[in-house]
Formats: sequence, structure tokens, C-alpha cells
Amino acid sequence: NAMAAADAEEILHTHTAGLVEVENDMEKTIQLTQRQLKNEHLEENIARNVYDLDLNEYGPYKMRYDRSGRYALLSGARGHVSIVDQHSMALKTEFFVGESIRDACFLHSGSMMAVSQDKNVFIYDDEGVEIHRLDGHRRVGGMEFLPYHWLLATVGNTGVLQYQDTSTGNLVSQHRTKLGPCHAICQNPFNSVLHLGHTNGTVTLWSPSSSEYLVKMLCHKGSPITSLAIDRSGRYMATGGGDSKVKIFDLRMLKEVHSYKTYGGAPTCLDISQTGVLGIGHGCHTTFWRPEALKVKMKEPYMKHQLSGKGPLESLRFRPFEDVCGIGHNNGISSIVIPGSGEPNLDSMEHFTNPYMDTKQRREAEVRSLLEKLSPDMIALDPDSVGGIEESNLIQRQQRMRDLAEEADAKKAVDREAAKNKKEKKRMRGRSKIAKKLQRKQKNIVDENMIKLKELRDQEKAERERQNEAIEDGGVEENDKAPAALKRFF
Repeated sequence: NAMAAADAEEILHTHTAGLVEVENDMEKTIQLTQRQLKNEHLEENIARNVYDLDLNEYGPYKMRYDRSGRYALLSGARGHVSIVDQHSMALKTEFFVGESIRDACFLHSGSMMAVSQDKNVFIYDDEGVEIHRLDGHRRVGGMEFLPYHWLLATVGNTGVLQYQDTSTGNLVSQHRTKLGPCHAICQNPFNSVLHLGHTNGTVTLWSPSSSEYLVKMLCHKGSPITSLAIDRSGRYMATGGGDSKVKIFDLRMLKEVHSYKTYGGAPTCLDISQTGVLGIGHGCHTTFWRPEALKVKMKEPYMKHQLSGKGPLESLRFRPFEDVCGIGHNNGISSIVIPGSGEPNLDSMEHFTNPYMDTKQRREAEVRSLLEKLSPDMIALDPDSVGGIEESNLIQRQQRMRDLAEEADAKKAVDREAAKNKKEKKRMRGRSKIAKKLQRKQKNIVDENMIKLKELRDQEKAERERQNEAIEDGGVEENDKAPAALKRFF
């Protein structure tokens, strides 16, 4: 079956992603501009993706795509929200919230979105109708939606990471990062672990089932983390810092591979496309590197694009299944074409990735996605460990038993040392003298005299009980009822 599936995949996946290649050494792909691409090299249906939207009144703008890449969500910092159909270039929804907007993202599909406003996070449908308000999410600066778990993760000025289940409306978990405000957040597509970039230059990895971070990495010493990006395989992470450097990390070894220097400003936004193209937004410039730039350090970028007078850039996002990149800046939105950045083959088994699905198909996809929803407890660094069985090994079991015994012995030794060094409680006047302390210690000593005294007391107690029983039965004379000290007078 596996071989048949592989053969079918080769037959069905007839398209391959191709980058721009030069004919001789004198030409360079970095010299190719968007105007040349649009006028000389691109077809009409692809060239229409190169455009600029001037929205000066409500900027700066951020831009995000849904999972299918058909709809783009535009959010202006001054309260403007709109959804644009990328196929027809028509405005689907537009409304104004009347307050500042920090971030916005689509949920499971393009029919619902979450908008982080001045104080709270609001959920809207594709017609701009408010569905719900998340009161517990305060001053959120970054949001990510986990599609396989139906979780909305938020973090912001309070430094609190929260997971909200959008299917039930319940708050799954809430973690205090204890590292101050945080606005750089990104999810690992491989294992759904969240990566948070902090102002002290560290990156922490989180899951809903752990109250502490899973991993903590010092990525930019002395500089804040401004942006994060993780490739589709979950192996490489790109971090942008205030030191104008973009560093590439191998998440399998948690080590730095290499770094790139940015000119014209610190990197404010990063993204990695489905094919591995690295996009960097710094100042008013955008730089794009080939997929090989994640593994080995390359000398020069693949392509670049300049937005003079529109920096610093707020967002940079690759459009799924298309060779398009959307850029949000102070003056609105810009869309450019980056050949080879999109995945050419569509996986029909993935929910909400079909850009042409109708209402009936969308409803069926929602039901199937809810039935296949994963538990938040299954989010771990190694997703293959979920549902596995530990192999039985005699040596490992014996070593585990020895470790447990050593831990127990060490704990007993610590308890004995603590009891020995325990400071005696201060007692009332006269009780803390040396003689009184010696008397209290003497009470705990069991010697031969103490044993005899205890036996004598037990005999006297038994005799008293026997006499009391005899008196109750009426078999004892009146003088026997008298105390022992008064018996000589009878």
C-alpha cells in the first residue's frame, strides 16, 4: 500500500516549484525588479498579483492569509479591518472598530477571525459581525491559531501566554512567562509548539500542558527579539534581533547554524514560505533568500524589493500555494511575486486548504476537522512519542530502581541533617534552662529502671481495675472500699 501511495503521489504531483535561474555568470537574480517581472516575464493572471494599496489614513497595516490563500486579512492600527478576495480582487468585508488594533488573524478558515483591539480580543465572522469577546485576553500583541487543536494562543504586554479553545470557548491553560512584554510569537508547524521571542534576547518554547517553558535559548545577546519564523519541516528557526542580525538555528540540536546581516534597519518581520524561501523585512527593504540559505550560508540574496518612504515594515507573509508575498507597511499594503515560493501541489486531505470550496464543502470540512481535533495535551517537542510504548529493558529497569533508591537515601540524609540542625523552640521562662532540657531528654531514655517502673504502674492499674469490678459486683466489704491511707483506722 505504501508503494502504491508513493506511485500515486508521483503521478498526481505533476507540478514542481521552480526558482528564477540565470543563463550566465554575468546575470544575477537579485537585479530582477517587480516591474520587469510584471511587464516581461509573468503571465497576466500572475502579474495581477503585483500591486500596491495606498491606505494612508488608518495605517500602519498588517496582512495575513487564510490556510487556502484565497482571502487576505488587512488590519490597520487605527481601527480598519477588511477581507479581500485574492482571486477576484474584490472587497469581501470592511468595517471599523473605533479603537486601535494590535494584531489580527484568521481562525480555522476565512469565515472567522480574531482581532486584538485596545484592551480585549474580539471574534468576528466574515461579515464583520461580533461573535464573542475574550475578556481574559488583555492588551494582546501577538496571536497564533493552531488548526489541528482549534486553539487560539495570545501573548502581549502582560507577558501571559493563554490558550483558548475556539470550538468550546473554554480557556485551556494560562502561563506566566515572567520575562516581560512579548510580541514575537510563532508556531512550529511540525509539533505545534509555540516559540516566543522576548526583549532580553531569549526564545522560549511552550506547550499547553507545561506550566514552565520546554526550552529556553539565548539567541541575541543584549538585543530584543523582533520577529520569528519556522520552516515547514520544523527543523530550522530564523530569529531577527535588534542587533540587525538574522540568525538561523537548527531546532534538532538547538544550536546556531549561521547568521545574516541586515542593512537599513533591524529585521521587523520574517517569514519562511512553503518551499523554504526566507523573507526578511528590514527598514523599507525586503530581502529574499533561497531555500538552501537555511542549511548553508549563502553569499547573496535571491531577490530584493524596496519600498521607499514606507518603512518600517509591519508584516511580511507568503501566500499559500502561490508565488506571492504580501507586505504591510505605514502606507498600506504591497503585493509582490517571488517565483518558487509557493507549493504547487494541493493536499486535498488537509482541511480548509481548497481555495475553491463552496459553502457545503466548508461545513463538511468543519465537521470533519472537529471530529479529528487533537487534545492540547498531545503538544510536545517530539510528536512521535505520543501514543508510543516504551520498550521493556531489564538493564534500564534495574538502573531506574537504583536511581530511585539513591534518591530516597539522599532525601533521608537531608531530612536527618535538617532535624539535627533544627533550632529548638523558645519556651516560657524557666523551661529553657539546662536542667529542664536534660530532664526532657532523660524522659526519652529507656533503661532498666524505666522498664521496672512501667511494669509496676501497669500492675497497680490492673489492681485498681480489679477492685472496681469487685465493688460493682457487691462482693467487697465496706472497709475494703476505704482508701489505702485510711485502712488502719478500720
